[in-house]
Amino acid sequence: MLIGFVLGGGIFWALLTGDATRDPIEPGHPAPAFSLPILGGKTSLSLGSLRGKVVLLNFWATWCKPCEDEMPAMESLYRALGSQDFELIAISVDDDRQAVEEFTSRMGLTFPVLLDPEKRVSDAYQSYRFPESYLIDREGVLVARYIGPRQWDAPAYVDRIRRLLEMPTLY
Repeated sequence: MLIGFVLGGGIFWALLTGDATRDPIEPGHPAPAFSLPILGGKTSLSLGSLRGKVVLLNFWATWCKPCEDEMPAMESLYRALGSQDFELIAISVDDDRQAVEEFTSRMGLTFPVLLDPEKRVSDAYQSYRFPESYLIDREGVLVARYIGPRQWDAPAYVDRIRRLLEMPTLY
C-alpha cells in the first residue's frame, strides 16, 4: 500500500514538473533556436549564426563529474575538426559564472562556452540529465541526441561528424 502511494506520488510529481504537452526533441526536426552570452566575452552566440556548419551542442555543469570526464575528449575533437565548417558549443547550466570560468581554465578548453543559468535553452532542448549533447547538421536539423558522457574523439564520433561535413550545403 505504501509503495503504491509513493509510486503514485512520484508519477504525479513528474507530471506536474515536466511539460507533458511538448513532444520530445527528435532527430529529423529543426533544432530550437537560441542566443546566449559567451563566457569571457561581451557578445552572444546564436544557433542561427552557425547555419551552414555542423554543430555539436553540449549541455553540462561544473558539478557534473561525467561532464568533466568527457571534456578532454571534446577538446580533442574540437582541435581535430574545429574549422569553418564544424563548431562545438558547450552550454553551461551553472548559476555561478566564476565557477564556469575556473572550470574552463583548469580544463584548458578552447571551444566556445555559453551561459544558460536560467536554463531556458536547456529547457527548450528538454535537456535535464547532464551531460547531454545534440548533433546538428548544416541545415539546423537535429541528427542525433546523446544522453550521458561520450568519448567524443573516438573514431565512430569523428567519422560521423566527418560524413556530415562532406555533405553539401545550401548556404
